[in-house]
Amino acid sequence: MSKTIDKDLQSYCDSNHNRYVNELQELVAIPSISADPKYAADVRRCAQEFVARMGALGLTSEVLETDGHPIAYGEWLGAPGKPTIIVYGHYDVQPVDPLELWTSPPFEATVRDGKIFGRGTVDDKGQVLMHFAAIEAHFATRGTLPVNLKVVIEGEEEIGSPNFEAFLAKYAERLRCDLAVISDTAVFAEDVPSLTTSLRGLVHWEVRVDGPSGDLHSGYYGGVVRNPIEALCEMIAELKDSAGRVLVPGFYDGVLELTNDERSDLQALRFDEAQEAKALGVSQFAGESGRLPLERMWFRPTLECNGIWGGYQGPGAKTIIPSYAKAKLSARLVGKQDPTTVKTAVGKYLKSVAPAGVSVTVESNSDVRAVSTSRDHPAVKAAARAMEGGFGRAPVFIGTGGTIGPVSSFDRILNLPQVLIGVGLPDDAIHAPNEKFTLSQFFGGIKAIAHLYDELAEI
Repeated sequence: MSKTIDKDLQSYCDSNHNRYVNELQELVAIPSISADPKYAADVRRCAQEFVARMGALGLTSEVLETDGHPIAYGEWLGAPGKPTIIVYGHYDVQPVDPLELWTSPPFEATVRDGKIFGRGTVDDKGQVLMHFAAIEAHFATRGTLPVNLKVVIEGEEEIGSPNFEAFLAKYAERLRCDLAVISDTAVFAEDVPSLTTSLRGLVHWEVRVDGPSGDLHSGYYGGVVRNPIEALCEMIAELKDSAGRVLVPGFYDGVLELTNDERSDLQALRFDEAQEAKALGVSQFAGESGRLPLERMWFRPTLECNGIWGGYQGPGAKTIIPSYAKAKLSARLVGKQDPTTVKTAVGKYLKSVAPAGVSVTVESNSDVRAVSTSRDHPAVKAAARAMEGGFGRAPVFIGTGGTIGPVSSFDRILNLPQVLIGVGLPDDAIHAPNEKFTLSQFFGGIKAIAHLYDELAEI
């Protein structure tokens, strides 16, 4: 197929920019915050709105129930002999706090300086709308689609997709297809079209260290009773060496080294380590020595302490030896690391390095594997041509340090190859005040998706 988008498709997409913005504003106006029960009715209303819009496009659509928030589902299977594609996105959004930091109301999407600001503009309502616009463009210019589509728009991605795997298992036969396409990622930079080919996995732990049966007077018992906070700090300090390498036996099992080509690709990307560190408010980057910063961010596993607490935290002083301390840990996984193996290994190691005089309890949860798709996969090559058609430049291939649970679920439960073709920007402030979607990315993404459907028809 061509690297240039069909002229009729391009003309249709280019002539409807204002309407696309209006439609995104209408979707953003629904406060579909999945984390807060008081918005449950709005979440359901948003699912129903997406179902209605798919029906208006010409898809057969309906609300599919889960044990939590519903799924908006649509399908069109009028291209016999052509590939069947699942398009995944999510309609739920993050809470907006702190509200006072928003320049404009989060659910009144506002356009200024070539960007549209509002909660869900890029994560992920705007990127789902790119697919709706592309579907419409095909029907409007040709009366048909070049591929079969099954559209799954989730309502719980922002709370960890707790019911998504059960949904996939229940509807596995109905969802049978050849490929999953996900538009919930970002490019490397505004002038660097990109395709994400890997996502890190994720596991969590909560560690509790118990000492005395109750808080003790530090004057009476200091020096003879082990302090649980100190013990926990010692344990956390034992997780890594001075070079940033995790010391847990077996932690790196399944971690793959970059190829020479992959390393060269990373080195070719514009990344000023000192400038990026300064922008984050730190004096310098840390982590495994001898590794490129982008390698550490995308292709190396991490083990981090996300929170630690215990003892007195109120005003003034309270001289005690606390009875317990807690910490939350998480690991981002890469390559072929097995989440269950990692959870067990870290829990065992923490108990092994605990000092005498305390007892340790470790609870673990989450089970998200890392996912990657080869850049040589025909669908990824098709997506690369589509990105070039939409943005006028061939894309680079990147990873992302984050985790999208449903991507792992598609991989593990439905055994699907996946194309991650998002067009957000690193400065979009997702999950933060003043989330935005740069309109040139939005409009370019619509053309790229329209071209993608043509490209995938030929794989």
